[in-house]
Amino acid sequence: MQDFALLALDRAVQAGAAYADVRLVESAERLVSTKNGRVGQASSSESLGLGVRVIASGAWGFSATDRLTAEGVQAAATRAVAIARASALVKKRDVALAPEQKYEAKWSSPVQIDPFSVPIDQVLDLLLKVDAELRRVQGVTLAEAAVACRRLRQFFASSEGSRIEQTRWYTGAGCVAYSYSGNEIQKRSYPNSFGGQHMLKGYELVHELRLLENAPRVAEEAVALHRADQCPEGVFDLILDSSQLALQIHESIGHPIELDRVLGAEANFAGMSFLTLDKRGNLQYASEIVNVVCDARIEHGPGLGTFAFDDEGVPAQATDIIRDGRFAGYMTSRETAAEIGEPRSNGTMRADNWNHIPLIRMTNVSLKPGRMTPEELIGSTDHGIYMETNRSWSIDDKRYQFQFGTEIGWEIKNGKKVRMLKNPSYSGITTEFWNSCDAICGPEYWTLWGTPNCGKGQPQQTMGTGHGASPSRFRNVKIGAAYA
Repeated sequence: MQDFALLALDRAVQAGAAYADVRLVESAERLVSTKNGRVGQASSSESLGLGVRVIASGAWGFSATDRLTAEGVQAAATRAVAIARASALVKKRDVALAPEQKYEAKWSSPVQIDPFSVPIDQVLDLLLKVDAELRRVQGVTLAEAAVACRRLRQFFASSEGSRIEQTRWYTGAGCVAYSYSGNEIQKRSYPNSFGGQHMLKGYELVHELRLLENAPRVAEEAVALHRADQCPEGVFDLILDSSQLALQIHESIGHPIELDRVLGAEANFAGMSFLTLDKRGNLQYASEIVNVVCDARIEHGPGLGTFAFDDEGVPAQATDIIRDGRFAGYMTSRETAAEIGEPRSNGTMRADNWNHIPLIRMTNVSLKPGRMTPEELIGSTDHGIYMETNRSWSIDDKRYQFQFGTEIGWEIKNGKKVRMLKNPSYSGITTEFWNSCDAICGPEYWTLWGTPNCGKGQPQQTMGTGHGASPSRFRNVKIGAAYA
């Protein structure tokens, strides 16, 4: 199959491309789920094809095909060059790329248990047991559980000489209990909402999550929320668990640092960005204890944004985004790095499959841990609200003003949790919120969460990203306005 990729590459250069790269991608996916004691979904899919990206006449062109014959791949390459020449008729300037070395490499993500080797009957047996345990609690109206996995095998070749093979396995699992009472719906998810936890791991992740052992607590909390008091409205100190903080990072840090949004080349789904170029190195983004990195290296952890090379053949890197509270840098591509005078891309270009062009995408955008324990965090809070597990979110198209709701909360008084709260929410302005951060828990409480469903681009691409965080406190945050 790699011969077809090299054939497409040769044809693109022969047709006049000044630069060309080809990605040959084989993907496999499986989803198994249950709903109220029955099979919800049991599906699998496979895909194989290649995408050709070129620069010709100073403009980009892209074409893709799943017709893996000599004629098919050469036609795709020829078409990519023709599209580039057509695009050149309306270009504002010639495309320039930051330099990069050529690489020959082969890499696979660590995996203990190939998730595709586990029989579906075995997966269903576990999920049905989890489902039954959720429904065992009186008041649970709907129970769901799921396991998803994906394998991506990719060969990248460029006209600059790079030849890179990568294989990555992704696995995700979770469960959720819904309780309907009157005109109100309450839910509790484990280990996170929107499908649970997702990581660059094999089926061993499912064992690590211990879904069956956690199901009773999840169900009991969903039912108990109906009896809980409504979250109060006002200005309070706010403590976020690591999963909710991961989504806060995704929306109010991850998206605005995508340099294509800043430069106006991308505005779909998440808008543009308030982080204009003059803010780099100057903006006090957060308090001095806040440090955020964009890190795709395996050393950072098995996140959905972990790889060896991005889809331009640039090695995985760690980049400071917020350093001691100050805004330090963007996620870049070879093109955008050159545009702002950077000597090199920091390797964040990714496509969700062979039939889409790479875009700047979040890798693992993570908050570095602090030193406190959760007990110290709560114990040093006079009056605050602790919130856990995202339920809803909204943020403007510059990523500046936001509102989030979570599944559950607890009121804290005099350093102790005193009551459960339902329908908690909070809102704020990105820089004011992050500047109010005054405490972060230590590395032993830090979790690298997976967000498998980040949308961007037109046509839409759905990409997995990672966000590491530990529980943290924010002072004087507006609470409860969403359900006033």
